[in-house]
Amino acid sequence: MNWTYSEIRRKLLNGETDCEQIVRDYLRHIDRNRHLNAYITVFSEDKLKARCSVVQRNIHNNQAGALAGMVIAVKDAIMVKNERNTCGSRILENYVSPYDATVVQRLEAADAIIIGKANLDEFAMGSSNENSAFGPVKNPMDPERVPGGSSGGSAVCVAANMATASLGSETGGSVRLPASFCGIVGLKPTYGRVSRYGLAAFASSFDQIGPMANTVEDVAAVTRVMAGWDEKDSTTSKNPVPDYSESLMKGVRNLRIGIPREYFIDGMQPDVENAVKTTIEKLSKAGAEIVNVSLPHTEYGIATYYILTTAEASSNLARYDGIRYTRRSGKPASAVEAFVRSRSEGFGAEVKRRIMLGTYVLSAGYYDAYYRKAQKVRTLIKSDFDRVFQGPAKVDCILAPTSPTTAFKIGEKTDDPLAMYLSDVFTVNINIAGVPSLSVPCGKDAAGLPIGIQAIAGRFDEAMCFRVGRAIEQLNAD
Repeated sequence: MNWTYSEIRRKLLNGETDCEQIVRDYLRHIDRNRHLNAYITVFSEDKLKARCSVVQRNIHNNQAGALAGMVIAVKDAIMVKNERNTCGSRILENYVSPYDATVVQRLEAADAIIIGKANLDEFAMGSSNENSAFGPVKNPMDPERVPGGSSGGSAVCVAANMATASLGSETGGSVRLPASFCGIVGLKPTYGRVSRYGLAAFASSFDQIGPMANTVEDVAAVTRVMAGWDEKDSTTSKNPVPDYSESLMKGVRNLRIGIPREYFIDGMQPDVENAVKTTIEKLSKAGAEIVNVSLPHTEYGIATYYILTTAEASSNLARYDGIRYTRRSGKPASAVEAFVRSRSEGFGAEVKRRIMLGTYVLSAGYYDAYYRKAQKVRTLIKSDFDRVFQGPAKVDCILAPTSPTTAFKIGEKTDDPLAMYLSDVFTVNINIAGVPSLSVPCGKDAAGLPIGIQAIAGRFDEAMCFRVGRAIEQLNAD
């Protein structure tokens, strides 16, 4: 079984299969691929059977929702009521969510079936999914390599056929990087397009929930269901959510596609550069106008990102104090000791590193030198994208590599945090600017590892990402 959702839906509506059979098939794949460590929690058979019964009844009554029978894995930082929400951390290993995230509510209202919670870098902090307290996730293409992070478990669930689609979250590339490394499709929506209610916060002005699947069509279908204003999240936009399926088959003829010179850098893996440039040539032959553009403040993205996100993380993670609802260490003699020991034992090395960095840049004497300056650079980076999409160049879409390399070996970068951070060099600026970006497979390297290309559009123009992404999908299938 390796179906797209359109195939699953056709078989369900024609009575060729039913929800229970589909879920059983996925459970078999999950059992067969336990060595990949993609799931932290797989829901009980009783819970899944009850959910299947509801969906199957709606199908029988000709009331099938938009995602009826789609089996979805949810990153274990997104709340599902009465299930553990560990965030990949020991400090929350026994925390059970009392409510559903808005995206979960919307998916289930559309008759999707949530099958379990996917592994992740602790509190979504990482580019390789090696930072989870529950062990690293392994790339299904080569289990000795990383799947990308922080939503590596979510990507592997799709790539290894353990779910039809999955939800990840993005702060600086955590959906697109795993999608690229695992050879699937992943979307970072516009900031404010999808509700963050029920997502454990890492950096609140960056975080976004994004879907992953094997096809652009499936990612578009999930996005349409999830997107839209939510009264529980004041950062969500009231911009209308279009029917993304209408844009999928429009092709790229007469589109102006920008190629940013700053995204083709020294040290990029040659196979990656060749695959991306070959895809650009195919789009040109398909009728797109290729335009060279510049995003001049690109080089400041990594520094800006790691100053601002660590500052927000130090604030957001202060709530995990060992006093209220998180793991508490032993029998502390005082509240202060409980706080210190619980956080010291409960957080992993990367989370501690980022909390300390964030506390430092917010501290007296350094706030102006680092945090305030980074906020100013953030505005410049956003202005770069605004200028390309709205200024004299006025392109419809920007194309760039998703990552400078394909998936690297497990352990290869763990002792060099800066090298690890540079894995996000092509993704963080999109989060800084708040624009949407879709990573789509565009080839493989000499070792057979997937390569991703990202289609970046203006704010709230996910439809353009899907349009160009679908064209890339078709051109590379020929």
